[in-house]
Amino acid sequence: MKMISWNIDSINAALTSDSARAQLSRGVLHTLSAEDADIIAIQETKLPVTGPSGKHQDILSEMFPGYKIAWVSSQPPAKKGYAGTMILYKEGIDAEVIKPQIGAPDTMDMEGRMIALECENFYFVNVYTPNAGDGLKRLKERQEWDVCYADYLESLDKNKPVIACGDFNVAHTEIDLANPAGNHMSAGFTDEEREGFTNLLNRGFVDTFRHVHGNVEAVYSWWAQRVRTSKINNSGWRIDYFIVSDRIKEKVHKSEMIDSGARQDHGPIMIEIDI
Repeated sequence: MKMISWNIDSINAALTSDSARAQLSRGVLHTLSAEDADIIAIQETKLPVTGPSGKHQDILSEMFPGYKIAWVSSQPPAKKGYAGTMILYKEGIDAEVIKPQIGAPDTMDMEGRMIALECENFYFVNVYTPNAGDGLKRLKERQEWDVCYADYLESLDKNKPVIACGDFNVAHTEIDLANPAGNHMSAGFTDEEREGFTNLLNRGFVDTFRHVHGNVEAVYSWWAQRVRTSKINNSGWRIDYFIVSDRIKEKVHKSEMIDSGARQDHGPIMIEIDI
């Protein structure tokens, strides 16, 4: 099976806006459509509580014919039009949609940060992990989230293998970002967040990119929009992951980045797995 994950940073903008950035986003969507993946996970949809509009669904159906769409959005008391996740999966896949709440702090469980599929032989979990925020103001809550999320994946893994993906908002090791020395107090590279990801893997999971490629350097999935030359100079971070249960790691034979062209921010990631 082929699976893709991408933080789209507003699906409405990507589908309906005429801005230069939206046109780049649509180009990425067309690239993903051509990949003919079995499952596509989308993060940061930024949709209202009612989800994708009829227009959104029509456009997605045209771009991705033969797919079912499942989504979850931020709802009160969380902020409107915030976070949100979505899964597109081929109509031939028999799956139950799950919208987990994991006992996370603050409003995190209401922000639409997780959606999952229970398939016959595995669970597929799409996550948009909370950012620690400017000034690390949400770091404590982020640490609590990491524990709750690890607990949740571990509980699923006791039943059947797990394939989890998304924007985890952490560069795990120093080779996962271009400038580690200058970012030790930055959201996404604090010791606390890195430890949280280590603890997750220690629950019985594997970072598929590292499993396939080892310690290859300068391969990233995110480049800052505010720095115009960040992608040209490949001054990025690897904060998007596919992780799998340790017992199925040898079934993964590809774990790659998908070229998103000139578009900065997140690029899509992909795995191919025999499952």
